[in-house]
Amino acid sequence: MIASFLPPESAQLTEAASIALAQSIDRTDIATPLQALPIPTAYVHQGSGGTPIVLLHGFDSSMFEFRRLLPLLAETHEIWGIDLLGFGFTDRPAGSSFSPVAIKTHLYQFWKTVIARPVILVGASMGGAAAINFALTYPDAVEKLVLIDSAGFARGPAIARFLFPPLGELAASFLRSPRVRRNVSLQAYYDSSFVSPDSLLCGALHLKCANWQQALISFTKSGGYNFLADKIAAIDQPTLILWGDSDKILGIQDAAKFQQAIAHSKLVWIKQCGHVPHLEQPQVTAEQILAFGR
Repeated sequence: MIASFLPPESAQLTEAASIALAQSIDRTDIATPLQALPIPTAYVHQGSGGTPIVLLHGFDSSMFEFRRLLPLLAETHEIWGIDLLGFGFTDRPAGSSFSPVAIKTHLYQFWKTVIARPVILVGASMGGAAAINFALTYPDAVEKLVLIDSAGFARGPAIARFLFPPLGELAASFLRSPRVRRNVSLQAYYDSSFVSPDSLLCGALHLKCANWQQALISFTKSGGYNFLADKIAAIDQPTLILWGDSDKILGIQDAAKFQQAIAHSKLVWIKQCGHVPHLEQPQVTAEQILAFGR
């Protein structure tokens, strides 16, 4: 059964992993200091055992990007996939701020309410920057850190510089275009055969959610995680850096920057892989994360 808060287009998913993920998504109300009412927060919870692993998705995305990785990790660990505030299928309260501060505050309240023990925090792309920001602010909540082709050194999404009235709405509409999203997907993968109709649908379902456009504009106008580069060296947790050797979105130079900046870190290159190892090489990615988590 697919949850009623997911758009009806979810019924058009065809890949087994996509359907299984859609059937696993739930929501819970999370009280935060951000507003008076609790925020309905979308998540997937699977598996048991070991240190809990929390998965954070990238920019303008959702937990659907972990549809192939999550079940592999859940064979031996308790896994939480969470849609960050302003993204995915987590509610976007009208008039709210969707800045990095709001994102980490909401994430902390989810962790405190639902998990409440140290985790292995895994962040992909922008989710990596969110993971770094969270680990620096709440170090007791994070036992280990995994960064997958992470933002942090790179500047925010290039579209952000166009997001001011009235071009904010025009730029967001540009990002909604199926042609634009397909071109971005083609850049994200080493093997373009992964850009299937099911893959494109997974990457676009959250666009149907209320206030998607307003939240996207709010986040990009906040400056995103452009402030983070000078703080990365303060990370104290053991950190695994996974990087596709053919990343065309962020390139490959930042991988070495992360390794040099973070004292207790290890860099592993994922061969023949683009910006999304968790989608393109999920078995290898899962093996690396599970070995690191032992």
